[in-house]
Amino acid sequence: MPGLGTSFGRGGATTAQQDLSNADAILIMGSSMAENHPVAFQWVVAARERGAKIIHVDPRFTRTSAMADIWVPLRAGSDIVFLGGLVNYVLSHNKDFREYVTWYTNASAMLRDDFKDTEDLDGFFSGWNEQEKRYDPETWLYRSAPPKDTSETPGHAEMGGGHAKDRGGEAQEISNFEWDVSLQDPKCVFQVLKRHFARYTPEMVEQSCGISKEVFLKTAEAFTSASGPDKTGAICYAVGWTQHSKGVQIIRTAAILQLLLGNIGRPGGGILALRGHASIQGSTDIPTLYDILPGYLPMPFFLADANTLQNYIKKHRVRLGVWSNFDAYIISLLKAYYGDAATKDNEFGFDWLPRVTGDHSHFGYWLDMADGKMEGLFVMGQNPAVGAANGRLERTALTRLKWLVVRDMVETETASFWLDSPEVQRGELRTEDIATEVFLFPAAGTAEKAGTFTNTQRLLQFREKAVDPPGDARSDAWFIYHLGRRLKEKAKGDTRARNAGLNALTWDYPVEGKEQEPKIEVVLKEINGWTVADRKQISHMQELKNDGSTACGAWIYCGVYPEEGRNRADERNPRDLLGHGWGFAWPNDCRIIYNRASADPDGKPWSERKKLIWWDAEKKEWTGLDNADYKKDLAPDTPDDFDTGIGVVGLGGARPFTLHPDGVGWIYVPSGLKDGPLPTHYEPLESPVANPLYKQNTDPAANKKNRPDNLYANSPGDPRFPYVLTTYRLTEHHTAGGMSRTLSHLAELQPELFTEISPELAREAGLQHGGWATISTPRASIEARVLVTRRLRPLWIGGERIHQVGLPYHWGYKGRVKGDVANDLVAINEEPNVRIMETKAMVCNIRSGRTNGIRTTADSVREGTASAMP
Repeated sequence: MPGLGTSFGRGGATTAQQDLSNADAILIMGSSMAENHPVAFQWVVAARERGAKIIHVDPRFTRTSAMADIWVPLRAGSDIVFLGGLVNYVLSHNKDFREYVTWYTNASAMLRDDFKDTEDLDGFFSGWNEQEKRYDPETWLYRSAPPKDTSETPGHAEMGGGHAKDRGGEAQEISNFEWDVSLQDPKCVFQVLKRHFARYTPEMVEQSCGISKEVFLKTAEAFTSASGPDKTGAICYAVGWTQHSKGVQIIRTAAILQLLLGNIGRPGGGILALRGHASIQGSTDIPTLYDILPGYLPMPFFLADANTLQNYIKKHRVRLGVWSNFDAYIISLLKAYYGDAATKDNEFGFDWLPRVTGDHSHFGYWLDMADGKMEGLFVMGQNPAVGAANGRLERTALTRLKWLVVRDMVETETASFWLDSPEVQRGELRTEDIATEVFLFPAAGTAEKAGTFTNTQRLLQFREKAVDPPGDARSDAWFIYHLGRRLKEKAKGDTRARNAGLNALTWDYPVEGKEQEPKIEVVLKEINGWTVADRKQISHMQELKNDGSTACGAWIYCGVYPEEGRNRADERNPRDLLGHGWGFAWPNDCRIIYNRASADPDGKPWSERKKLIWWDAEKKEWTGLDNADYKKDLAPDTPDDFDTGIGVVGLGGARPFTLHPDGVGWIYVPSGLKDGPLPTHYEPLESPVANPLYKQNTDPAANKKNRPDNLYANSPGDPRFPYVLTTYRLTEHHTAGGMSRTLSHLAELQPELFTEISPELAREAGLQHGGWATISTPRASIEARVLVTRRLRPLWIGGERIHQVGLPYHWGYKGRVKGDVANDLVAINEEPNVRIMETKAMVCNIRSGRTNGIRTTADSVREGTASAMP
């Protein structure tokens, strides 16, 4: 979540779903919220009933569009042009909330004289290394900021991810910091921003996005009017923004817009990152990601920040703000991992932590697998055989493994790839030749296990087990606990150094019942944290120490289990609109984070209508309608002390974004991203049109993974693939479909894969409603039924008519209803910050008829009818 993390400090939604009802305008983009987040959408409906303007920006007219005041169809992949147009509209029409911008953002920060913008370098920022295909971000720093330590650069190494607090750039101290509060100096962020987005005009939006100037101006006025002391607007997005080669920068553009409008930390404002599963937020907080530890602590990188705990802390700790306690967070985590074995003498077991040695993301290790560099794999809660990019490559790669463990509620395509995959059916692979040994373990369903999940709004909720799982099915906690227990037993007698960490690992959770299920509340208590001497629960992250006297599994979750017998995630007594008393939202049960920004610098609400928290001069504390995301007793008139101050107090009493070392929201990101301090438009990696802004067509820092089994069209404008292709999800099915395609009622509601096209494209390609179509990319060809509808319309881009093709991605070759795999069409590639693939904007061809058994373009590629990108 570096789009939100670098902008505001945390990689999480800034607000609660219920608070959408307080908005004066809501922009929904990169999501069909009514279809895919219908429970949350009730608050959008509530806002509209109160007079809010609802805007939906999407290539397709969906149920969300039907409930909106304005639907804005755009070309898939042109999001930054549209959002940049809104930013330019704010700046050129003086629509910004100037006092908020001046006090609470880095708009006044002075940039170095050697910083060059994409406007200066035709699509590149200063610091680009063409040979290494990456940026050196030194010139992006504030003027007079101390130079970065160039002896170690893990953040911009090829292997570096971008999920941690500063992964992608290094922590930046603030010293002798220069700013211009008048916002007039040409080198201040505000003026650089104005020049950067000056070309994102309504005419540019019309040319690149296909949105008429009139519709854009109507939209811009509707949303940007939700700003100022008495009004706020919210933005909601989902994977329609994240799954792009510049997805982080799309989110960054939205963050800039919201900071300019003063919409962060205030009721009815914020950015809501809509999650597609119950605990997607939880899976990054307590991560299933390779590059972070719990609480967004950076994973140590081999030969970068991994030699000693002292050097690791020195690299990532900052003097000012919340991260000044970085040492307490990591040492408390090590004490939770290793208990009594973690001592000051052995650096609390820091050497036992694994090191990142390369690209260990999904695509990194899948390409390693395809190249014979992996022996085994655990797959849990995922179905990559049909649910991941370039399915043909991924299924073929599974044949290179020695063993594969799949845990799921049904036999998924991943579990049976060796028997009935399309490659086996076509004779490209023979079951007899596949040596991979597959172990299928039955998993418990969500109602068959207890535990917490963390939802869209950072809210931890505890669920009780409704029924026992059937037969041999077991919960995730059972499987991981007993696997760890057996591994520890096996390693106990082996004193080699490689087993020291496993032997030291605390793994003494009590079990209960016939199946010996680990007591999950004990795990939650450890995640919350306790004092080591007496195991007394910790109630706040401020209690964590750097001397080994506290243990904590995830510092941001401190307070969820603050005392014995009180599981706040299990509380069900809501007291107000924001839901206090129902579950626990990190941090500190704060429902709208950065809420110090809801009050002016003096601590008074910007307006009575938009009050949230304020300074109580009599009690000398922050009070209001939410828990303060601030030091409770830090008075608003506390002066900042950038030279010698420490922690949040050193920032002073009027800097709401306390995870940043300067305490403000970052319109401009001086440290933390790999593809630039400001968002800029690049075309998708495959596109029918050229970049209208720069000669540089695509994000130069994106990694295409171009190889013979992962081919690309020639962009821009490959005549063999003239149409834009985008994928999306349906209400009735769930992701790869393993759970939903096996259920009769859901299978009946959506029985067959279809492709959505306009009447104009149907006529051009000779397609019939209800008939068959073959959709092709350089990776594969699939077949689908044709849905001809006005919900998808052609757009005029640069004087040419561009057609778009829509495909849901839920089908596979198992279950009650079967269909071709839409993800076979998608290329494996990596956005530079988080390594996500581009699924929302590609190119394709579509013709009438079925594939006739030819499901891959590999043969035609060899013959020259499709080719890799030069």
